[in-house]
Amino acid sequence: MQRRLLLTALAAFALASCGKTAKTDDPGTLVVAATAVPHAEILEFVKPALAKQGLKLDVRVFNDYVQPNVQVEEGRIPVSYFETKPYLDEYNKAKGSHLVTIAGVHVEPFGAYSRKWKSLAELPEGATVAIPNEPSNGGRALQLLAKAGLITLLDPKSAIATPKDIVENRKNLKFREIEAATLPRVLDQVDLAMINTNYALDAKLNPTRDALAIEDKDSPYVNFVVGLESAKSDPRVQKLVAALRSPEVKAFIARKYDGAVLPAF
Repeated sequence: MQRRLLLTALAAFALASCGKTAKTDDPGTLVVAATAVPHAEILEFVKPALAKQGLKLDVRVFNDYVQPNVQVEEGRIPVSYFETKPYLDEYNKAKGSHLVTIAGVHVEPFGAYSRKWKSLAELPEGATVAIPNEPSNGGRALQLLAKAGLITLLDPKSAIATPKDIVENRKNLKFREIEAATLPRVLDQVDLAMINTNYALDAKLNPTRDALAIEDKDSPYVNFVVGLESAKSDPRVQKLVAALRSPEVKAFIARKYDGAVLPAF
């Protein structure tokens, strides 16, 4: 009896699992992994247009940069929308994953923020600077500081520079490497925090007003729709890309983010 009950339970679990996979592969539904701001907001904006084409968009919001890639690599979610190519390249290299960029949508100019100082010139000797603790965004933060004249890097063009690559540190800055999502929460504990715009916006910071330094419109850090190679030929993904790169989305980004997010198409 116990064996029969166990087999019944296993069968029910298998059917539930198959149902979950079937929903993900439903030709009328596309699941997308995204961070909340601005990615999920932009996806919510295109939902009605896609619905008119018979495609339901299921947006799954994550608060970190790792789990979306895990879900897509394992085939649980078809595509994600949150990351830059330098970040993706480093992730693939570290994890042995096979994710590819599908279409670039927007740029989020990276910024330097402080609650203690009103300009970079006011930073004191030995000031503490918090930067993201993974190579691509940490390197991006250091590049911005180098452009502002605070440090010099061994390779000014390196997308994955670390504090060890600093060859001149004019104010003897002290660096703390912290998970990107938590950087807004340490603003009161450090002199300067280098924050990705999606997390800055989520923390109610205004990049165009509050950042002491910010990347310009020529930033190479475009945010991409990402998936496995097979996703490129998925009709659902093709509809999503067309919607995200539409004139309507360009106008929406300009209107809603007022320069804090820039279209990349």
